[in-house]
Amino acid sequence: MRFDRAAQLIGSSPALTELRDELQRVERTDAKVLITGESGSGKEVVARQVHTKSARANRPFVAVNCAGLPETLLESELFGHVKGSFTGAYRDSVGKLELADTGTIFLDEVGEMSLRMQGLLLRFLETGELQKVGDRVGTRVDVRTIAATNRNLRQMVSQGQFREDLFYRLNVIHLMVPPLRERRDDVAELATHFLERLGQPGRRVASSIGPEAMQLLISYDWPGNVRELQNVIEQTITRARGEVVTVEDLPHDVRVRTPGTAPFRERRRTIADQLYERITNEHQSFWTTVYPLFIQREITRQSVREVVRRGLAESNGNYKIVARKFNLDPGDYKKLLNFLRKHNCQPSFREFR
Repeated sequence: MRFDRAAQLIGSSPALTELRDELQRVERTDAKVLITGESGSGKEVVARQVHTKSARANRPFVAVNCAGLPETLLESELFGHVKGSFTGAYRDSVGKLELADTGTIFLDEVGEMSLRMQGLLLRFLETGELQKVGDRVGTRVDVRTIAATNRNLRQMVSQGQFREDLFYRLNVIHLMVPPLRERRDDVAELATHFLERLGQPGRRVASSIGPEAMQLLISYDWPGNVRELQNVIEQTITRARGEVVTVEDLPHDVRVRTPGTAPFRERRRTIADQLYERITNEHQSFWTTVYPLFIQREITRQSVREVVRRGLAESNGNYKIVARKFNLDPGDYKKLLNFLRKHNCQPSFREFR
């Protein structure tokens, strides 16, 4: 389930009103912005609001998830690379910073960057010049930087885990997104919004939430914040037996949660998730995206296996379809199977039939 990127800042609670007031002040500047808040609270929604209200609104908004990628892959993702710069670099690649030229780059989970990557990012912020991996010539770009994290960067600075100079570079304007438990007045409006957005056209689903069910939603602590609420409403739509959502239609955790119950934990995006998206969304080849990282021991065979499992799950266990999904040449089907067998990375196709 992806977070609802089309969502706006919905609600009228005092906490959200204060955030909106801060956003209005940000509209008048092109300064760097650091957004902090718990996981699932809506930091990317805020980042998009900053962009759409700025003078760069009609220019690119490019988001990069800094977590879960090996250092070298993140460097290539941000700065790009030139052909032959590393094993598997068969052609030049434009980085996200260059794609965001004249627009906005959104660095999500910036606190997960390695110290080396922090240094490279700092140099870019100071000079406005990016240098592709393997290139000797720099390129100047005009990019506004918005960063986000759910970690305490000040504490990380004191522990030597985050560069102090980078922290002050990013923290020109600080926006803090309140957790949903501090804006309970917004739960009803958000729940209704998701109910309308997630309903499938042409299919009879619940159109409203009953008062007792709504009271349970409002009183719940929402440790996963707005993202968890969206997930709950999506589950509820599939469970609802009538036009009005009742208490019985809500997931068990919401109905029985009491203080002290273990909090919600969303599944963190993995390296396999990132690699599979590069293959399927950006049409990169398995040989240029996964293979070199494995050979250089930057990812494990488990990560390779997970990428392949994703392909098999969407192909009903057909490895020939997987080969096409992985953007391989027609003659590379057997080469792929031989590689997977040799390195013990080949899941059984029978699991997916």
